[in-house]
Amino acid sequence: MKTEVLTIRVDGSCPEAKLYTYIQDSSRVMKIKERPFILICPGGGFTSVAIREGEPLAVRFLAMGYHVAVLRYSCTPAVFPTALLELASAVKLIHDHSEEWLVQTDKIFVLGCSAGGHIAASLGMFWHESWLAEKAGVKNEILRPAGMILCYPAINMPEIFAETLLAGQNTEEMRELVALEQQVSEHTPEAFIWHTYSDAVVPVENSLRLITAMRKYQIPVEFHMYPRGEHGLAAADELTQHANGSKFQKECQSWLELVHTWLRERAGFDS
Repeated sequence: MKTEVLTIRVDGSCPEAKLYTYIQDSSRVMKIKERPFILICPGGGFTSVAIREGEPLAVRFLAMGYHVAVLRYSCTPAVFPTALLELASAVKLIHDHSEEWLVQTDKIFVLGCSAGGHIAASLGMFWHESWLAEKAGVKNEILRPAGMILCYPAINMPEIFAETLLAGQNTEEMRELVALEQQVSEHTPEAFIWHTYSDAVVPVENSLRLITAMRKYQIPVEFHMYPRGEHGLAAADELTQHANGSKFQKECQSWLELVHTWLRERAGFDS
């Protein structure tokens, strides 16, 4: 496996914005040459990047057969759309290295947890917009995710967005722009989404509103709502739980096997 830490820079980026890549080795005797890619945006409430939603999930997807990268995007004082532009830059970088890394460029999936779910879903909503392609310096079609994997995503959290994501540009127009259920269109890619009913930080209504909007456009969604579990579970097991025993929920651990099944069909591993 080849690992690198690559600097990501756009207007407004913080020094810590980096892309951590995990590229599978290949061999002339292996059937699989080029591989699909999972690009992860951890959560952190737009004030930090949660490490436990980055590499611990990356190794799970590596074991499933994917190339993976974790984006440690800019947080406060950076504001929208800085992190989205960094995600777009990461997609461009993957395309630029696709021959070297043996990437199936039409099968780049974005995964986001909590606030990272907003960033990943933003790419799904805005990839076709000219302003994003122009700022990223690419053609629109390069930015289109093959699918979105959204883990307890913050789709519309006005009180949080006003304080962190928007800060000094907190206008009604901008609040509507980052309310992602209002940005769903025929261009939105399909999604795998999971949430818990008891999430007290990002209510499950965030996912439900997004699903309702996607259904109006007949965009396929696989959704799993678990009855119990606090916010920010990551893998929900011993490897990502907190030292005090929180962030562990046995029944929620099944999301990784469920998304594995969802991905295999879309990644071509079952063909």
